[in-house]
Amino acid sequence: MKGKPVLSWALALIVLFVTAIRCSDDKKTPVPTQNIVALASANTNLSSLVAALSKFPDLVSTLSGSGNFTVFAPTNQAFTALLAAIGQTDINNVPDDVLKSILQYHVVTSGAVRSTQLTAGNVNTAANENIAVTINPIKLNTNTNVTTADVLASNGVVHIIDQVLVNPSILPIVGTIYAPAYFNKDFSTLVAAVKGASQSTRDLLLNSTKKTLFAPNNAAFTAAGITSLPTTAAAIDAILAYHVLGSEVRAANLPNVAAPGNSEITTVGGGKFYLSNRGSAGVFINGRTQVTQTDIIASNGVVHVINRTLTPPTQTIAQIATALSTGSPAQFTQLVAALTRIPALLNAASGTSSNLTVFAPTDAAFQQLYTDLGVTGLNGISDGTLTAVLQHHIISAPTTATGRVFSRDLVTANVATLNGNISINATAGTVTGSLSGSRTATISTDANLVNVLGNNGVIHTINQVLRPQ
Repeated sequence: MKGKPVLSWALALIVLFVTAIRCSDDKKTPVPTQNIVALASANTNLSSLVAALSKFPDLVSTLSGSGNFTVFAPTNQAFTALLAAIGQTDINNVPDDVLKSILQYHVVTSGAVRSTQLTAGNVNTAANENIAVTINPIKLNTNTNVTTADVLASNGVVHIIDQVLVNPSILPIVGTIYAPAYFNKDFSTLVAAVKGASQSTRDLLLNSTKKTLFAPNNAAFTAAGITSLPTTAAAIDAILAYHVLGSEVRAANLPNVAAPGNSEITTVGGGKFYLSNRGSAGVFINGRTQVTQTDIIASNGVVHVINRTLTPPTQTIAQIATALSTGSPAQFTQLVAALTRIPALLNAASGTSSNLTVFAPTDAAFQQLYTDLGVTGLNGISDGTLTAVLQHHIISAPTTATGRVFSRDLVTANVATLNGNISINATAGTVTGSLSGSRTATISTDANLVNVLGNNGVIHTINQVLRPQ
């Protein structure tokens, strides 16, 4: 009986000892109460990551719910470095599909892996792409460091890293002439075109050979009337190749020819466009497209942004006039009929070796001519007179690019045609024939009727017929 109090005291001491150990352990490793999103939100150095995640409610829901995840969390500084690397100033510029894929590349769904459990090798992510892990010291994809490991959450573990990890499928784009478009949602149509192009065209934009890309943004496709992309890779290739030069040409080195001239530029696809460099007045291509941003430098060349997509010409002057004569409203039925009457001029307008600038009178302009001449139509005009009138509308320079004079190239001067001089007032946008007292024509301001490029010249629509002496 005397031994029982001693035993009781011994048992009590053991209980107290065990309880003390448990309390000590609890203080060392408290049970985490915050989920991964809440944990990141509480860390001011991860605010860029949280802002990016908030764009995707499904990711927020997943990382806030039950589960067992490993998240590699880039710091704010890491996101700033990423934006610099991809040529953007705001994470909101990055297309949602690209940003979401990058974020998913930082999430391992197969379990919560602490730093002591990491092993060398590949680990698959929610983006279904692997991160390469090395240990002693721990590095991800060779050069990304874990700066703070084992931040425990209620649904996993977070390792803070000093760089944003870029998916292996995306990494080859970073720094190339394709990157400014790929990482900016304002160029989604161009990106869709590249994705629909052939592998050779995609390789062209990514390989190391220096080149120049004139990059149209989404508004540029709309301005060119392109509401849907071609359905074949070959057709897309033709458009994209028309925007690429086979060498690096920075803004300071864009060719400069004094007005009324321009520079004929050969693209990697073999097509030609015509560049008018007017210094402070701007750089224009094919009379319609303006270069709005220059010298975005890439590892394999340079990018200049344009405000209207370039389309390689596929029709002759005669074919363009014919197409416009059958449109609604019809513009050139009388001009086409007049050219048909004069085979030599029709051949010139149809031949791909020509290099013409044509001031094309509308049907209404021909009706005014008939009134002035006191005739009822073309049949009242002799072939000789009709030939002289038509020649008075054509500037030709068969061997030089200056034969294609765009509206931006016009200067106030007397200009030689195939039949005498016409008088151009570049400021007023008017053209007058050489006949004393003849009507002054106004060049159309309709973007669809001026600077209409063919493969043998350019058309400007005018509202009066020019009459020679």
